[in-house]
Amino acid sequence: MAFPTFQDVLAARNRIRPYLPPTPLHSYPALNALMGTQVFVKHENCQPVGAFKVRGGVNLVSQMTPEEKARGVIGASTGNHGQSIAYAAQLFGVKARIVVPEGANPGKVAAMQGMGAEVIFWGEKFDDAKNHCEELAAEFGYRYIHSGNEPHLVAGVGTATLEMLEAQPDIEVIFVPIGGGSGACGASITAHHINPNIRVIGVQSSAAPASYESWQAREVRSAPNHTFAEGLATGRGFELPQEILWETLDEFMLVSDDDIKQAVIWHLEKTHSLVEAAGAAPLAAAYQRREEFAGKKLLSFAPAAIWRCIP
Repeated sequence: MAFPTFQDVLAARNRIRPYLPPTPLHSYPALNALMGTQVFVKHENCQPVGAFKVRGGVNLVSQMTPEEKARGVIGASTGNHGQSIAYAAQLFGVKARIVVPEGANPGKVAAMQGMGAEVIFWGEKFDDAKNHCEELAAEFGYRYIHSGNEPHLVAGVGTATLEMLEAQPDIEVIFVPIGGGSGACGASITAHHINPNIRVIGVQSSAAPASYESWQAREVRSAPNHTFAEGLATGRGFELPQEILWETLDEFMLVSDDDIKQAVIWHLEKTHSLVEAAGAAPLAAAYQRREEFAGKKLLSFAPAAIWRCIP
């Protein structure tokens, strides 16, 4: 698979603009005080599915051939990727099937079903669902949309970082959550093209470190997957994102599930937003490094996985 480029991100922005307007970027005094520097948060809750991944879904499905659309699409997901595919498939009149673990988030399952997708429950973990999804794709000829090994997905989600840096070009550090890694790939490709001095730091749960260990070893590896943070819950690294991250990601950190839970509370207290665990992981990592980054002009977490705003 060819690596997506910054030009692909620019093309993706033009492609998704009729369907997905730019999302807000905000700074909060209470969060700044906690961190000792100015922090900006990219509010991807304003997306129609509440998550940044829909950018990739729209970019990919909009480019499918008539033959692929007629076959229908299938994907495996813990929730956000599935919502992305379901939304984009509905938008372009394509039948979607999403395979999810038995314990998948019921709200996200309901959202996928509400957008017309057939939801298939299989296995205890994401990787069980993924294996079954690949079997169904091979058996019935569906267009399989892997949650990471898709250049169009990476280019699409890179538009979130493009918007962020257009709004705040002085950002110096980006903390980004990593499950499979498409969001971090998009952030790294985009940020380093615009300003090679921006530091992009990936964050994963220590209870599901497959992507982290793959990045460290420079080979795709599997690892135990026990995190409660569904957006970070992958048991094996993804090939294309890892190859991109080996070349582009500046640093990779692990944080504990307890630290992520604390970050969820901080977000609720400081920004009046209830944040999905994967979206809180960047704050957990940045807090550990707050002394190192104190005084930096801008510190950004983007793209966050999900934000639910509370009035």
